Amino acid sequence: MNGMCYRVIFALGLTLLVASSVGCGTEDAQKAIPKASVSADLTATADSSDGQRGSAALAVELQADEANTDSPAVTKENLYPEVLIATSLGDIRVRLNAKDAPDTVDNFLSDYVDHEFYDQTIIHYVDSGFMMAAGGYDADFQEKASRTPIRHEGQGGVKNLRGTISMVRHAEYIHSATSQFFINLADNPSLDYQEAVDDTEEPRDPESYGYCVFGEVIDGLDVVDKIGATAVTDKADFPRTPTTPVVIRTIRRVR
Repeated sequence: MNGMCYRVIFALGLTLLVASSVGCGTEDAQKAIPKASVSADLTATADSSDGQRGSAALAVELQADEANTDSPAVTKENLYPEVLIATSLGDIRVRLNAKDAPDTVDNFLSDYVDHEFYDQTIIHYVDSGFMMAAGGYDADFQEKASRTPIRHEGQGGVKNLRGTISMVRHAEYIHSATSQFFINLADNPSLDYQEAVDDTEEPRDPESYGYCVFGEVIDGLDVVDKIGATAVTDKADFPRTPTTPVVIRTIRRVR
């Protein structure tokens, strides 16, 4: 994976992917990708109001043919819907890409945005020059109950460039993204889908499937940079969390 390897740190409140440089010939700082949490008891389930199993167990058990594809399709007339992310530091307008990631966009809009799931959640991780993550925790750092993990769509060739928005997933389980997302604060090629290096049709290592890009910031990149420059601290299971909370007040469809 371009000389990069990832080790998984499990925690009940937060799971991080820590990317460390191995044999790269550089001294890049370690990078961590906040992950949807996975219970230490990998067979545990969590009940939700609609009777679905919790994402902790599903992220571990989900197979490629079991990933959720039930969300209603985005209409062909609007392959690039837009949302406004209103934060405590300003507004960010994002154009989504349902052409290359239709199931991911449906999941984001139909299962979360339309249900006002992200209201009063926090940006819980910021690494200046790398990325910032959100979409999983309320202002008290309590994890919100998410829906069924979705099929990974990272093979579309869309890159993790500065200003793009991508899904958080578990490193060891390709089809494990739920509600959490991150915005790239720089070009991050190590997070892209990596082509197979031998005669296999697909990469064998789940980490090599990268992180699915499903949109890009079209207005408010200055707000993204402001959030990226905010002071951070380590708080219990939340490394590099903003010292002064950055709150997502709402996310709404605007187009």
